[in-house]
Amino acid sequence: VLAGGGIRGGVTYGATDDFGYNAVENVVHVRDLHATMLHSLGIDHNRFSVEYQGLDTKLTGVEPATPIQALFT
Repeated sequence: VLAGGGIRGGVTYGATDDFGYNAVENVVHVRDLHATMLHSLGIDHNRFSVEYQGLDTKLTGVEPATPIQALFT
């Protein structure tokens, strides 16, 4: 559940199976969710990093991440 930051209210994005166990439509990885939250705050997820155990670490990880634009339109 997301709210504020320019995200449209009352939107359902994706779908699960009948048991709610597996995502079956518009599957989103957690790194894309993090990129979406950072984007809504006006932070470039490609440049944002935090120091963790002496290393600069990106919240979205090393794999490419993409904000979910359908939540903003």
